[in-house]
Amino acid sequence: MSRRNMSQRLEKRSDRLRLGRVQSSTSRCTEEKGCTTPSFGSSSYCVNPKLEPLLIPIPFFGVTHSEYYCILFSWNYSIGNFTWYLSLSFKGRKQTKSTPRKVIDVEPEPEPDPDRISCLPGHVIDQILTYLPIREAVRTSVLSKKWRNKWYTLPNLVFDRQCLSAAAYEDTLVIQMKFLKIVNSVLLHHSGPINIFKFSMCAPIDESLVSDVDQWILYLSRKSIKELVLDVCTEELYKIPWCLFSCQSLHHLKLHFCCLKPPTLFKGFRSLKSLDLNHVAVAQDAFENLISGCPLLEKLKLTEVGGFAQIDICAPNLKFLEIHGEYEGINFNNTFQLATLVIDLWWDFNFENSNQGRSRGHSSNMLKFFDHRPHIQCLVIRSCFLKYLTAGVLPKKLPTPCMDLSHLSLSINFDDLKEISAALCLLRSSPNLRKLEIFKEIEVHTVPLTPAAYCWEKIFSAPAMPIRVRHVTIDGIFGNKLELDFIKFLLLYSPVLEKMTVKPVENFIPELMRGLIRFKRASGEAEVILEDFT
Repeated sequence: MSRRNMSQRLEKRSDRLRLGRVQSSTSRCTEEKGCTTPSFGSSSYCVNPKLEPLLIPIPFFGVTHSEYYCILFSWNYSIGNFTWYLSLSFKGRKQTKSTPRKVIDVEPEPEPDPDRISCLPGHVIDQILTYLPIREAVRTSVLSKKWRNKWYTLPNLVFDRQCLSAAAYEDTLVIQMKFLKIVNSVLLHHSGPINIFKFSMCAPIDESLVSDVDQWILYLSRKSIKELVLDVCTEELYKIPWCLFSCQSLHHLKLHFCCLKPPTLFKGFRSLKSLDLNHVAVAQDAFENLISGCPLLEKLKLTEVGGFAQIDICAPNLKFLEIHGEYEGINFNNTFQLATLVIDLWWDFNFENSNQGRSRGHSSNMLKFFDHRPHIQCLVIRSCFLKYLTAGVLPKKLPTPCMDLSHLSLSINFDDLKEISAALCLLRSSPNLRKLEIFKEIEVHTVPLTPAAYCWEKIFSAPAMPIRVRHVTIDGIFGNKLELDFIKFLLLYSPVLEKMTVKPVENFIPELMRGLIRFKRASGEAEVILEDFT
């Protein structure tokens, strides 16, 4: 049947046929509502509610690419003829006779994995940031919105060489300016308290940039900072601004290459527990007022602190003291809690007689040094300090033994009789000694007061005084007779000795060194180990 004839027949049966246009795929025939007449208020037309329709897609002229016509027809048993009507429905694509209609099952998209980084609790993120260098902490802002600008509230700020990746060809001044710019930017954006601030510049800072450091300290003084580490290397020592002395919240202070000039009304840091001064210049009276003005001070470390030759320390709660430098002597006042003491003096103590170099008002430096220090547990003596202790009367044994001393480390010049006598005095006065370390100290200008051979013959002939040491390490010896006599003494008078390790400075071991294994031993459990030089 041609398309024109079909249209004519449809026009003749207009009383039975209705043409309809459906505007959407969800529009339905009004036959569900029981309609038998056209419903002009809806977007479809119907004729008979009794029909059971069949929808057949047929292309039709004038249809756009996104539409197609369908003929819905069925047999009407009551009328006995066909009822036709057309409907227009929107579909996703054009359908043709040659293209069958396909039904595609679209699988639902899987839910994306949860963002575990963003789901972390805030306190966990803060903890992670504390373990990162400041440069990497700033980069975490790109991870997610929750991490963005989280570094603004970092309580611990550490600025060192890890913060800066400078090219090898860059000028030193350019690197310094870039480094200081990073610090300025971080402090500008920072919000909240700052507990720790550490700044360490590997290269000397130009004098024109020192004002930036002054501004940092002023800013930190208003942040209730608890720990400050400042390593500022300049042509001249960096002068600490007065605003630092107002930081009464400080618990730990570490200064390198600085000059300290406290204001006249400065009364000390009342909360300070640890003080570390390295290459710092300070007047003696200012230093003494600083130490005495820190009643809670527990740890003190001094390395080449200039401005005085005699060290006077008064700190009732001091437990750890380490001193390196050129000083004529050390005086302790009210340091009964001192447990660990490391002293490395470089002063040339060449005493012509036993009274030279003796502390004022005392007959013996040894007795004065160990007076009122009953709780010392670890004693490390380096360089010339053992010689300093030999000034004045040198007893064979201290009147008050060091009951808590368990670790003793000494640098000894075996050519000096008095140093050997001082070392033996300490060994006899330490009944609970567990570990002994001996390092050979070379002193080219020392002339023994007594021939060494006669010294050891006198010691071996004296009544035995046992030494309660368990582990001994002797390092840096050459294996001469004086050194072997000292080893022989330790083996002979150490009844509880468990292990002795000998480390020569050269791989060549003379026959005298090989003979040490034949020395008599007071302890049957003593093990002697001779390490090769490497």
